[in-house]
Amino acid sequence: METYTLLRSFADSWYLLFMTAFFVGIIAWAWRPGSRKVQDEVANSIFRNDDRPAGDGAQAPSNGLSQGAR
Repeated sequence: METYTLLRSFADSWYLLFMTAFFVGIIAWAWRPGSRKVQDEVANSIFRNDDRPAGDGAQAPSNGLSQGAR
Protein backbone atom coordinates (compact mmCIF):
# COMPACT_ATOMS: atom_id res chain seq x y z
CA MET A 1 0.00 0.00 0.00
CA GLU A 2 2.98 2.31 0.40
CA THR A 3 3.64 2.29 -3.35
CA TYR A 4 0.10 3.43 -4.04
CA THR A 5 0.39 6.24 -1.49
CA LEU A 6 3.72 7.36 -2.96
CA LEU A 7 2.40 7.36 -6.52
CA ARG A 8 -0.79 9.10 -5.44
CA SER A 9 1.11 11.91 -3.74
CA PHE A 10 3.37 12.25 -6.81
CA ALA A 11 0.38 12.49 -9.12
CA ASP A 12 -1.37 15.00 -6.88
CA SER A 13 1.53 17.42 -6.67
CA TRP A 14 4.43 17.06 -9.11
CA TYR A 15 2.53 15.70 -12.09
CA LEU A 16 -0.03 18.49 -11.81
CA LEU A 17 2.80 21.02 -11.74
CA PHE A 18 4.46 19.34 -14.74
CA MET A 19 1.25 19.30 -16.79
CA THR A 20 0.53 22.95 -15.96
CA ALA A 21 4.04 23.96 -17.03
CA PHE A 22 3.70 21.87 -20.21
CA PHE A 23 0.38 23.57 -21.05
CA VAL A 24 1.82 27.05 -20.47
CA GLY A 25 4.84 26.11 -22.61
CA ILE A 26 2.66 24.99 -25.51
CA ILE A 27 0.64 28.21 -25.35
CA ALA A 28 3.83 30.31 -25.21
CA TRP A 29 5.26 28.40 -28.19
CA ALA A 30 2.11 28.96 -30.27
CA TRP A 31 2.03 32.71 -29.50
CA ARG A 32 5.79 33.31 -29.78
CA PRO A 33 6.99 36.26 -31.87
CA GLY A 34 7.66 35.31 -35.46
CA SER A 35 5.25 32.40 -35.61
CA ARG A 36 2.62 34.39 -37.50
CA LYS A 37 4.31 33.79 -40.87
CA VAL A 38 4.51 30.04 -40.29
CA GLN A 39 0.89 29.85 -39.13
CA ASP A 40 -0.34 31.81 -42.16
CA GLU A 41 1.67 29.58 -44.50
CA VAL A 42 0.24 26.41 -42.97
CA ALA A 43 -3.30 27.82 -43.01
CA ASN A 44 -3.06 28.64 -46.74
CA SER A 45 -1.27 25.43 -47.76
CA ILE A 46 -4.53 23.73 -48.79
CA PHE A 47 -5.04 26.40 -51.46
CA ARG A 48 -1.50 26.18 -52.86
CA ASN A 49 -2.33 23.99 -55.89
CA ASP A 50 -5.59 25.68 -56.89
CA ASP A 51 -5.53 27.32 -60.32
CA ARG A 52 -8.35 29.75 -59.70
CA PRO A 53 -11.46 30.00 -57.56
CA ALA A 54 -14.76 28.73 -58.92
CA GLY A 55 -17.05 31.60 -59.85
CA ASP A 56 -20.56 32.18 -58.61
CA GLY A 57 -22.07 30.62 -61.75
CA ALA A 58 -19.79 27.60 -61.77
CA GLN A 59 -21.39 24.33 -62.74
CA ALA A 60 -20.90 21.17 -60.77
CA PRO A 61 -18.62 18.61 -62.39
CA SER A 62 -20.52 16.15 -64.54
CA ASN A 63 -19.91 12.43 -64.49
CA GLY A 64 -21.49 11.92 -67.92
CA LEU A 65 -24.81 10.51 -66.68
CA SER A 66 -28.09 12.16 -67.54
CA GLN A 67 -30.23 13.59 -64.76
CA GLY A 68 -33.40 11.83 -65.81
CA ALA A 69 -34.90 9.52 -68.43
CA ARG A 70 -36.30 11.31 -71.46
